[in-house]
Amino acid sequence: MNAPLTPKILTRPTPPALLDALASRFGAQLSTAQAVREQHGRDESPFDVPPPSAVVFCESTQDVADAVKLAAAHDVPVIAFGAGSSLEGQLLAVQGGISLDLTRMNRILDVAAADMLVTVQAGVTRLQLNDELRHTGLFFPIDPGADATLGGMAATRASGTNAVRYGTMRENVLALTVVLADGRIIRTGTQARKSSAGYDLTRLMVGSEGTLGIITEVTLRLYPQPEAVAAAVCSFPDVAHAVDCTIALIQAGIPIARVELMDAGAVRAVNAHDHLGLPEQPLLLMEFHGSPAGVREQAETVQALAADYAGSDFAWADTPEERTKLWKARHHAYLSALQMKPGCRCVTTDTCVPISRLAESINDTITEADAAGLPYFVVGHVGDGNYHIGYLIDPAKPEERELAERLNAQLVRRALKLGGTCSGEHGIGLHKQGFLREEAGDDALDVMRAIKQALDPKGILNPGKIFA
Repeated sequence: MNAPLTPKILTRPTPPALLDALASRFGAQLSTAQAVREQHGRDESPFDVPPPSAVVFCESTQDVADAVKLAAAHDVPVIAFGAGSSLEGQLLAVQGGISLDLTRMNRILDVAAADMLVTVQAGVTRLQLNDELRHTGLFFPIDPGADATLGGMAATRASGTNAVRYGTMRENVLALTVVLADGRIIRTGTQARKSSAGYDLTRLMVGSEGTLGIITEVTLRLYPQPEAVAAAVCSFPDVAHAVDCTIALIQAGIPIARVELMDAGAVRAVNAHDHLGLPEQPLLLMEFHGSPAGVREQAETVQALAADYAGSDFAWADTPEERTKLWKARHHAYLSALQMKPGCRCVTTDTCVPISRLAESINDTITEADAAGLPYFVVGHVGDGNYHIGYLIDPAKPEERELAERLNAQLVRRALKLGGTCSGEHGIGLHKQGFLREEAGDDALDVMRAIKQALDPKGILNPGKIFA
């Protein structure tokens, strides 16, 4: 099943009695203003869906619980909202309902520096957290690019540029506070680094995209700030050489912290947007963490290895300012690419494959995109086999959207055939529901549905997502 061009809209009514009850409980924290509702009814996906009926700006776990209880009493959907940066339609109100904005829940509750842990409210963003941690000698490494909220990152099992060394949200969330569909508040996990006590409810909630519970607090692993950091860029004649170089350095066991691919289109876009002078060829953007001697040894080894794969223009970014400029450009790749085709929208997708199959997957994807003639760009967290492609389409031309979705389907099915997954980090949302069935199979999907039914029998938690 290909991704739908238009999602299925089955709006449930929001009774005036519910809005009255919410107004009584929340006062000025409730908004039904059209502009506010529209802001909470759009993400970075290509879908256009009517906005929610109202927005509640929650300031505590109890606020979330009370809002969910009132919505449950009227069988009205509730959708958690963080930074609004999801790419697969996770926050869209396809069945109407109430948006619960958690951005005011932005307190850092406890920094346990001796245990290298932190507990935060769900609305804390990753940049806010790391700014707060600067004086402790610790940092939180998961970096999906956007300044996403940590609750949203947990809900979508986010990953990003540092995952090759530090893992994803799955490996770095130790405990959660979660509001269930009936308004009960549960706490999953502990501050201990491991546990064999019962079902792993923390891992069940991480990646559930708000369909099993609403995450309100998160306990995270922290890491020592590296003694030395170095970044480098290296250009290649084509994507194949860049990817083959990446595979070689991973298989060699080099403990690189980040290794990011940008194709020529992405480089061209960030050059224009961020006023850089990078050679407009495919490149790897790399970062090394460790002791000064260790970083130097890693970098020298990678530089020599890159030369074996026709790498050229190897350049260092030694100062924090230079490194920040490069990584900002990488994180701006999506917005930079949008400016290359004024008025366009982007159909973006990601897959993840075993590292040994990465070159085959990307090369075939690029060949298909070139043959189709649709503008595109490729970026990738290639150190762990994960990459993204964005197709730039004219929203006034339905045939371009259809072409992008056909290319997307070919890309995803190729990844599944190669032993990979339909999404390495974007999640399922609306866009990849059919692909999840192909990947997991009907029996596994039935188990997922049974879990959903057990925890959310009224189907009010972000309905219409994950399952087709």
